[in-house]
Amino acid sequence: MSKPVNPALIGGFSLGALALLVLGLLIFGGGREFSADKVRFVVYFDSSLNGLDVGAPVKLQGVKIGQVKEIALKFDPKGGKLYKPVVLEIDRHNLNTTGGEAMPKEMSLKERKANLDQLVALGMRARLETQSLLTGLLYVDLNFYPDKEPMFANLEYKDLLEVPGLPTTTDELRNTAEEVAQKLRALPLDEIVQDFAASLREIRALLASEEVKKSQIALAATLGELQKSTKTLNKNLEPILVNADKAILNGNELLAETHAMVQALQKSLPGLVRNSDQTMLAATAALQQAESALKQVDRAVGPDSALTDTLQAFKQAARAIRDLGDYLERHPEAVLSGKQQ
Repeated sequence: MSKPVNPALIGGFSLGALALLVLGLLIFGGGREFSADKVRFVVYFDSSLNGLDVGAPVKLQGVKIGQVKEIALKFDPKGGKLYKPVVLEIDRHNLNTTGGEAMPKEMSLKERKANLDQLVALGMRARLETQSLLTGLLYVDLNFYPDKEPMFANLEYKDLLEVPGLPTTTDELRNTAEEVAQKLRALPLDEIVQDFAASLREIRALLASEEVKKSQIALAATLGELQKSTKTLNKNLEPILVNADKAILNGNELLAETHAMVQALQKSLPGLVRNSDQTMLAATAALQQAESALKQVDRAVGPDSALTDTLQAFKQAARAIRDLGDYLERHPEAVLSGKQQ
């Protein structure tokens, strides 16, 4: 028969096991969670926080660097708006410098603000993202969006530096849809519908008018004539195309013959050049002989030559004969009686 279990013994064993667990965590690295140097920031989200719980992860480009430490509500009496500050707790050990060293622990508020301003200038924003579509749980994603303007609430919450937040993708789509709906509501839809209906009535009346019917008949007749002209043109084009083919063939033959003539001329050109040189030499010699002959003729017919004196004597004799003829014409009786003094 078994002995009854002593509750005090079981309780002591449980407390001993818990103490050993805590000691193991402290010795083998778990103690870093208890003594980690952490920095906190605040984010104000305009989106619904349904699905965001305390302890939700905070990720930087998909890498967990902290968790959500606090979620609260804050009413601004001046603006009459309800804000939802979310405190982010960032573990320094998850952020290393370019040399692989942990971020420095001792930093003044001014230095931390300068570092945050630099990250914001580079485009760092906080946005709510879905961890799982099944559970609907959210997490805070820190990423860089340099094309989106930073939106600050400019409210004081426990002296924490503010990281600008962005609406979720769903909220952005919803906002865009609302803007489009507002623009559509602002349009005079009734007037547009009435104008469209009036345009349809005018189009229907135009299509049923006699002018359109006459235009359709004229268009059909024109298409018929065009079809006939096309057939005639096809018939006339066939012999023209045949003659064009022949002309092309003849042209090709002419080009071939011309090419052959050019080649033959190129071959005979050197001989022609030589013959032309000889002809030029002979012509030059003939010209020189003609020049000599002209010089001799010039000497023969010059003003001091005998031919010139003979020509002068002939001229005087001709003048005397012309004077005698004129005299006999006036005095024919002088042939019998002689010239009277």
